[in-house]
Amino acid sequence: MLDESFAVLCLAVALGIVLAFLHLRPGTSRPPWQLGILHGCMAIAGFSLLLVARPGHPRGLINGTAEFGTLAAILLAFALLAGIGLLALLYAGRRPGFLIAVHAALAITGFVILAAYVFAS
Repeated sequence: MLDESFAVLCLAVALGIVLAFLHLRPGTSRPPWQLGILHGCMAIAGFSLLLVARPGHPRGLINGTAEFGTLAAILLAFALLAGIGLLALLYAGRRPGFLIAVHAALAITGFVILAAYVFAS
């Protein structure tokens, strides 16, 4: 189940990268909202699978990454909350520049820590 969670989160990360590139292009409007909703739904699905898989088989006891799954889940939960905040600000018509950076930083850090946990031998 952890591998499925990681695969779904990989798709969410890929969509997030596309959204970032679309957002940072000069002279263009906002990225399509449908892409943002799909990114959020994939992230919620991957996070839900991670919560289901987290209490499973212990990993990383030998190389010191045993708690990386919990740490990644916490960071991704905060990234999810920041993403919901982004949605609320966009819906209100405000520009969420700083919150985009916070969301990306939390999500990238959580994803990299999760990758270390998933690939721990």
